[in-house]
Amino acid sequence: MAANKNKNDFLHPRHSYRGRVKPENLIFNSNLQEFAQKISYICNLETGGRLPPDEAYKQIKSLWKELKKSKKELGIGRNSR
Repeated sequence: MAANKNKNDFLHPRHSYRGRVKPENLIFNSNLQEFAQKISYICNLETGGRLPPDEAYKQIKSLWKELKKSKKELGIGRNSR
Protein backbone atom coordinates (compact mmCIF):
# COMPACT_ATOMS: atom_id res chain seq x y z
CA MET A 1 0.00 0.00 0.00
CA ALA A 2 2.85 2.42 0.84
CA ALA A 3 4.48 1.79 -2.55
CA ASN A 4 1.22 2.65 -4.30
CA LYS A 5 0.95 5.93 -2.33
CA ASN A 6 4.51 6.89 -3.27
CA LYS A 7 3.79 6.11 -6.92
CA ASN A 8 0.62 8.21 -6.79
CA ASP A 9 2.47 11.12 -5.14
CA PHE A 10 5.13 10.91 -7.85
CA LEU A 11 2.65 10.84 -10.74
CA HIS A 12 0.26 13.42 -9.26
CA PRO A 13 2.24 15.72 -6.97
CA ARG A 14 0.30 18.21 -4.90
CA HIS A 15 1.82 21.25 -3.28
CA SER A 16 0.64 23.25 -0.30
CA TYR A 17 -1.36 26.34 -1.10
CA ARG A 18 0.31 29.47 0.22
CA GLY A 19 -2.07 32.15 -1.02
CA ARG A 20 -5.07 33.73 0.65
CA VAL A 21 -7.05 30.86 2.15
CA LYS A 22 -10.59 30.98 0.81
CA PRO A 23 -12.58 27.99 -0.46
CA GLU A 24 -12.71 29.30 -4.02
CA ASN A 25 -8.95 29.92 -4.06
CA LEU A 26 -8.24 26.40 -2.81
CA ILE A 27 -10.53 24.87 -5.41
CA PHE A 28 -9.01 26.94 -8.21
CA ASN A 29 -5.50 26.03 -7.05
CA SER A 30 -6.43 22.36 -7.23
CA ASN A 31 -7.89 22.86 -10.72
CA LEU A 32 -4.76 24.72 -11.79
CA GLN A 33 -2.46 21.95 -10.55
CA GLU A 34 -4.56 19.35 -12.38
CA PHE A 35 -4.44 21.50 -15.54
CA ALA A 36 -0.65 21.74 -15.33
CA GLN A 37 -0.31 17.98 -14.85
CA LYS A 38 -2.52 17.20 -17.85
CA ILE A 39 -0.66 19.73 -20.02
CA SER A 40 2.60 18.04 -19.08
CA TYR A 41 1.24 14.64 -20.15
CA ILE A 42 -0.03 16.01 -23.46
CA CYS A 43 3.29 17.74 -24.19
CA ASN A 44 5.22 14.58 -23.40
CA LEU A 45 2.98 12.48 -25.64
CA GLU A 46 3.33 14.96 -28.48
CA THR A 47 7.11 15.21 -28.04
CA GLY A 48 7.35 11.41 -28.02
CA GLY A 49 5.41 11.16 -31.28
CA ARG A 50 2.41 9.43 -29.72
CA LEU A 51 0.05 12.37 -30.23
CA PRO A 52 -0.16 14.50 -33.38
CA PRO A 53 0.52 18.23 -32.85
CA ASP A 54 -2.96 19.28 -33.95
CA GLU A 55 -4.58 16.85 -31.49
CA ALA A 56 -2.30 18.08 -28.70
CA TYR A 57 -3.32 21.64 -29.50
CA LYS A 58 -7.03 20.75 -29.44
CA GLN A 59 -6.69 18.98 -26.09
CA ILE A 60 -4.75 21.86 -24.56
CA LYS A 61 -7.28 24.39 -25.88
CA SER A 62 -10.11 22.35 -24.37
CA LEU A 63 -8.34 22.14 -21.00
CA TRP A 64 -7.71 25.90 -21.10
CA LYS A 65 -11.41 26.57 -21.70
CA GLU A 66 -12.29 24.35 -18.72
CA LEU A 67 -9.84 26.25 -16.51
CA LYS A 68 -11.24 29.61 -17.63
CA LYS A 69 -14.76 28.39 -16.93
CA SER A 70 -13.70 27.25 -13.47
CA LYS A 71 -12.12 30.66 -12.77
CA LYS A 72 -15.27 32.45 -13.85
CA GLU A 73 -17.62 30.18 -11.89
CA LEU A 74 -15.52 30.54 -8.74
CA GLY A 75 -15.42 34.33 -9.10
CA ILE A 76 -11.63 34.48 -9.04
CA GLY A 77 -10.37 37.96 -9.90
CA ARG A 78 -13.69 39.78 -9.69
CA ASN A 79 -13.39 41.26 -6.22
CA SER A 80 -9.86 41.09 -4.88
CA ARG A 81 -11.01 41.71 -1.31
